[in-house]
Amino acid sequence: MTEIYLIRHSQAQGNRYRMIQGSWDGEITEMGRRQIEALADRFSKIPVDAVYSSDLTRAVLTAEAAARRDHLPIETRPALRELHAGPWEQRFFGNISHEQPELARQFIEDAENWRLEGAETFGEVRIRALAELKKIAEENEGRTIAVASHGVTIRCIMSGIMGIPLSDTVHLPIFKNTAVTKLVWDGKSFRVAYMNDASHLPQEAQSSWNVAGDLRDVPFDPQRDRAYYEACYAEAWKSAHGNLLGFNPETYYSAAKRHQRVQNGSVMRIYHRDEPVGLIDLDPERGAANGIGWISLLYLREDYRNKGYGIQLLGRAIFFYRRLGRERLRLQVAEDNRIAAAFYEREGFRTVEEQRAPNGKLMILEKEPLA
Repeated sequence: MTEIYLIRHSQAQGNRYRMIQGSWDGEITEMGRRQIEALADRFSKIPVDAVYSSDLTRAVLTAEAAARRDHLPIETRPALRELHAGPWEQRFFGNISHEQPELARQFIEDAENWRLEGAETFGEVRIRALAELKKIAEENEGRTIAVASHGVTIRCIMSGIMGIPLSDTVHLPIFKNTAVTKLVWDGKSFRVAYMNDASHLPQEAQSSWNVAGDLRDVPFDPQRDRAYYEACYAEAWKSAHGNLLGFNPETYYSAAKRHQRVQNGSVMRIYHRDEPVGLIDLDPERGAANGIGWISLLYLREDYRNKGYGIQLLGRAIFFYRRLGRERLRLQVAEDNRIAAAFYEREGFRTVEEQRAPNGKLMILEKEPLA
């Protein structure tokens, strides 16, 4: 008999920021690091003989938690990779759902029939990943092993083992980050001992799956969007400072036009379905010489705040600057705006400077690395 602990990787950027990851090799998040430590504590009590992983970074880093106890090497197997999503990779769910609604629905609800040119099918993933898992099991007869892989890949594996269609999310759930599924291989077939167990994670380290809903971005049009931009900035200013003292709409609007002219995509309107709910303004020139990306404004309409949407705006800023090769991210937060400061601190920002302003003290927050 061979015992196999099949593990989904910890929270990565795509999970957190509501993007399609696929075989793109992104980073894990601050929460992902905490999840790995909790997983390592679980495996400190489970002796394993060998550790395998997909060759993508988020899986390898997660596999290290199972290897740590006995200082085991991690053997990577590309066949355990996530589904290759072709032209959807590194794109936000909200934009995909708006542009290709039927394909987006199929991806979640009818995976067996989902087809996208340039992408793998779920059936192809099931064939290659299940064959690889059987091969690993056969190579480790009588041993206990850990295998780190990905959400879709594990669902495809378990669909093949259990004979359950991927559309059945009741009996074949969405696997949680760092959740452990234990399988027993008898030389001919797999038996499921337990599935999707993330009991090692404290409540604050558990990832939620699309609780808030997906936002989409629309390019800023300097002519058409002036009134919208100024209204958003005024509301953000008032929320941060309690008044409009020092707010000059012409100055900020002129800066936004310059940002968009320097780098397309610097300024974006944010929508929830067809409802305008926010704005992003990024300054691609400021800090460029020092590898810093500056956020001028992340704004959400008041009724969309504190509901899990803000992270999708931050994710867009992070990926905008990652593509420009920036290493750090900075922004200003009013000292009195404790809700905003707490949000950024949870996402790995730290205070690097304080400045005096007409409305009080401003804190300069920085995030490094951009994960």
